[in-house]
This record gives sequence, C-alpha cells and structure tokens, in this order.
Amino acid sequence: MRILGIAPTSFFADYGCHVRIRGHLTALSARGHTTMLVTYPSGRDVPGIRTVRAPWPAGSRVQVGSSRLKIALDAVLGPTALAAALRFRPHLIHAYLHEGALIGTVVAALLRRPLIFDFQGSLTGEMLDHRFVMPDSAWLGGLRRLERWIDCRPAAILASSAHATRLLATEYGVSPARIHSLPDSVDPELFRPAAAFPPAELADLRARLEIPPDRRLIVYLGLLAPYQGTDLLLEALAILTGRRADAHLLLMGFPFVEHYRVRAEALGLADRVTFTGPVPYEEAPAHLALGHVAVAPKLSTTEGSGKALTYMAAALPIAAFDTPVHREYLGDHGIYAAAGDAAALANALAGLLADPEEAAERGRALRERVMTAYTWPRAASLIENVYENVLRPSAHVLY
Repeated sequence: MRILGIAPTSFFADYGCHVRIRGHLTALSARGHTTMLVTYPSGRDVPGIRTVRAPWPAGSRVQVGSSRLKIALDAVLGPTALAAALRFRPHLIHAYLHEGALIGTVVAALLRRPLIFDFQGSLTGEMLDHRFVMPDSAWLGGLRRLERWIDCRPAAILASSAHATRLLATEYGVSPARIHSLPDSVDPELFRPAAAFPPAELADLRARLEIPPDRRLIVYLGLLAPYQGTDLLLEALAILTGRRADAHLLLMGFPFVEHYRVRAEALGLADRVTFTGPVPYEEAPAHLALGHVAVAPKLSTTEGSGKALTYMAAALPIAAFDTPVHREYLGDHGIYAAAGDAAALANALAGLLADPEEAAERGRALRERVMTAYTWPRAASLIENVYENVLRPSAHVLY
C-alpha cells in the first residue's frame, strides 16, 4: 500500500509528536508498505523515511507550537503535498495535526482518496496552551468552529488517548464509528532498563554530564514550556532539595533552555539541575538509564504524553501530575500529584526516592505495560486495520 503522510512540523526533531510520526512510518514500512512524508523545510532526515520538504528561504526556523510563521509554512506545504501526491499516487492520505488534516482534506478530495487523521490533541487547546490566543480572544469561537469542521472531514481519526476519543465525540461532534484509539508507543528494545547498558558506558556519560556521584537522579525528557509543567517542576525541585540533599534533576530538552537556567538559579538550584539542551533520539535511552526516578509534569489535558512511555520502557518509576492521559498510561503503577501543585509533585518524588525497592517494582510493572500494549508493531497493526476498513467499501480507482 502507498501511504502519503503530511506533517506540518519540522520533522525530525527529538520530541513526542515527531517520535510518533517516525514510529508509525517506520513500523508501516517494516510491514511492507511504501511511505512518503511531506513536511516543513527544516528538520533532520530519518533513514528509511522518504521525505519531501516544502521550499523555504534558507536559514528559517520554526518555533515549537503555534506561530504566525507556521501559517505561512502551511500555505507552502499545501501545494508541495498536492504535487507529491500527484507523483506518488497514494492509496490514502495519513495526516498529522490539524493543519495537516486541513491540507489533507483538499489533497484527498482532489485525488479521491480517503483521509486518515492522526489526532494528538485539540487545535484550540494547543493555541491556548502556547498562548497563541487568549481565553477571551474574539477569534476563539471561530477557531473552534474551524476545528470542528476539520475533525468531521476524515474517513477515520486515530486518537492518541481515550481522553482524546471522548473529546472528539462530545466536544466536536465526530461520529464514534470514525474514531479509533491509537495510543502513543515506544520501542522497548531501544528504551530499556539501566541493567541492559554496560556500566562503564553509563559511568562515562554521568561523568561527562558532571553529575556528582552521590546524587539521586530525577530525569525529565521533553519540551521545556509552561504547559509542559517545567516551571512547576523546578518549583517542586526547590521544595524537594530542602528535604533531600542528594536530589538532582537531569533536565533534557528544549526550547527556552536559558530562560529555565535563569529560573533555576533564582530558585537556588544552580548546582541541582543539569541542562542538556536537545538530546538526539538515539542517545536518549542511555541518558534515561542514568535516572533513579522519572517525572511527567505535563499539564495539558488535550494532548498525549509520549515521554511517559519512554520512561516506562526504561523501567523507571514515575511521578506525574494527575491527568487523564497519565492515568491511562501508568494505571495503578504511577505516583500522582494534583495537577498544578508543585508541593504535591515534590511529595510524590520524595516518596519514590525514599523507597527504592517499591520504586523498582513500579518501574518493572510499567515496563510490562509497555510490552503488552504500547509497541510500534502493535500500533502499525491497529493502523492497518483502520486502513483496510476505509478502503474496503471504497469506490476509489487506485492507480
């Protein structure tokens, strides 16, 4: 089967949305399908994923999240996607994110192909999270109507969480028959427990990061932003270090690294936080293997939380803000803090650090959850079932 992916983002960068796209296309290719991805001009090519990039002046970069530049990029991405589709002649269009679904609606209609939409969260919810629009904006009502219109166009929607599935049906009027649950996934052969790594490799990495040997390490991997809970995480660490002299945070991610470095210094955490900046996807497993505890402070209630799955695959115990997505992934094995409460998050982290045996048991149970429900081959099988359903009754002429 020929599958045309549309991703209005700077693929590939080392964070959740991109990891999901990469995982899907790589797993589908492994099952014999031919894939092509149309995406923004900037980003890193991934071996094995045929990528077509929209043209754009050299040197331009796109900030994570909503921005006015993205609107211009989407206007260029649309014709690029149509031209690629006319050459590639896909059996179907697989669009990521709402802008991709909007472009995909046009391309699918012109080619008379079914459109599959990978829904990773509310469009207006993301705009509010990123403060691209404010809750009292006159534009908000129109944007919600646009989101509803986009959501009702595809032949099928793949929703990244049970919460997203409910949101589509109750808030945006999508027929439940067209909504299919497709949680985020992870490669447990790549993200694995610390015992699977040579001790010398981990010791060398810890030394290069200049982490004192006596520290108990809390790890975070992902975007740095208020809606990701980064501010609250630093506040929680400030509380925790007042109770535990050995607590240390390995903060892996971007953007706004300097902003958060200044914030950490203001909280008296200069020697308690190690900032790495972006960590390449291939190097992330070893970095996570340094951790004793992982933290998932994401606040957004409309997006997934793929980072939690990498922690789970690494058999790390997890302290997380209590959100529907975290409950779905972690089940009874996570330690939860009231969303938005830095003191509660500090307590959750303290509890895990205080009882290493229980923490290790939770980590092992979380890895078992990954092995049974959250792998890329399983995701590819679910996607194939959706593809077959939308194509079976189709009257499309395939070339």
